[in-house]
Amino acid sequence: MKIATRLVTAIVFLSIALPATAFDVARQDVSDFIDEMVTEHDYDRDLLLSAMREAKSRQTILDAISRPAERTLTWAEYRKIFITEKRINAGVDFWREHEATLLAIAENTGVPCEILVGIIGVETFFGRITGNYRVLDALATLAFDYPPRSKFFRRELAEYLLLVREEGLDATNPTGSYAGAMGAPQFMPSSFRAYAVDASSDGRRDIWDNWTDVIGSVANYFVAHKWRPGEEVVAHAMLASDWTGRTPENSLKLEQSVGSLSESGVMFATELDNESRASLLKLDGEEGAEYWVGFHNFFVITRYNRSVMYALAVHQLGEEIALARGRERDEQ
Repeated sequence: MKIATRLVTAIVFLSIALPATAFDVARQDVSDFIDEMVTEHDYDRDLLLSAMREAKSRQTILDAISRPAERTLTWAEYRKIFITEKRINAGVDFWREHEATLLAIAENTGVPCEILVGIIGVETFFGRITGNYRVLDALATLAFDYPPRSKFFRRELAEYLLLVREEGLDATNPTGSYAGAMGAPQFMPSSFRAYAVDASSDGRRDIWDNWTDVIGSVANYFVAHKWRPGEEVVAHAMLASDWTGRTPENSLKLEQSVGSLSESGVMFATELDNESRASLLKLDGEEGAEYWVGFHNFFVITRYNRSVMYALAVHQLGEEIALARGRERDEQ
């Protein structure tokens, strides 16, 4: 056992200690990429050559993305990761500090404060966990040295180089996750270019250090994905003894309607009309099966991360923070 433990420790140490390898710009796939950027996007070749010579292929990035998936968590286990006293308290602090911005952006976009703080809280613990990899290294490593998803990451590398040109950034500076997700909202470069906004009107879209831009960009993402202001997100449900529906598959589609679910014996409260689209969800909670009915806005949240549990965690974290912030105001 001791020998095995030492061997594992040595392997882990060597993996971490492996030096980063600079990319050879004469390498065929790298050279082809540079040619495409010049031809298709009128990118300055010298700038590209300089950036790609600075890019490093990192084994730690390949290890991270190749790591075997852990077993699927139950909702009870998943919820415990995000709906914690520590994260709720941090969310209250964040809300208090940025309340004027949150309220103004919520009023302007129709995306509630609790959804905005829920996303930022789940994604990066309010900016505490954003990743320390250079985005250039992450995307170049995965674009050229990770064949299973090279096509996707090559597109994201192109988007990244376009955004640094548009924003006047040094390509070697921005940091993010091992997969290239950036800043407090963890936008991939394509999402940054599509949805990031200069909410602070300072001439830059800064999702790393400018919280007004972060909040505005998250709200804009939801607006672009057709968030419906004032509509409900999700409702807790119970099944009648004579329920006649089929077992929920937790798909990311609105498969039924409020009326059809009610008629089949699903009991839930909503102000939406019977024609409104809805879907029955089943999750494994602390005390057994939990049933929920997701509405249009619930599935808008899944456009940020395609997971029913993610969407419910965002909703519940935001609700808990809103309640705690409300209690704090009442005590003042």
